[in-house]
Amino acid sequence: MKEIIVTTGEEIPGKKVVKILGVARGNTVRARNVGRDIAAGFKNLIGGEIKTYTEMANQSRDESYNRMVNDAIEMGADAILGMRFMTSTIMTGASEMLAFGTAVKLK
Repeated sequence: MKEIIVTTGEEIPGKKVVKILGVARGNTVRARNVGRDIAAGFKNLIGGEIKTYTEMANQSRDESYNRMVNDAIEMGADAILGMRFMTSTIMTGASEMLAFGTAVKLK
């Protein structure tokens, strides 16, 4: 599988952008489940990290990131510049994680 450079920056030292291919993106929508909500409710009473939600957020970020990279590879990109994550609520109990950036060819 082709490896590409991904950065939150707008340039890559020693490289020149020769073509902007477009926005590469990847997303996933995840819903909470009753078991996690009950455990989170108890944790909310005593305080501390809600590890099941942390794990769900990490999995969502990883999946959306990988989908973004695959989208850029399909475009023929060498790199993704200005990479960002964004979340949004789709409905009560379900959120979208979006990874996006500018897919470019380098010289």
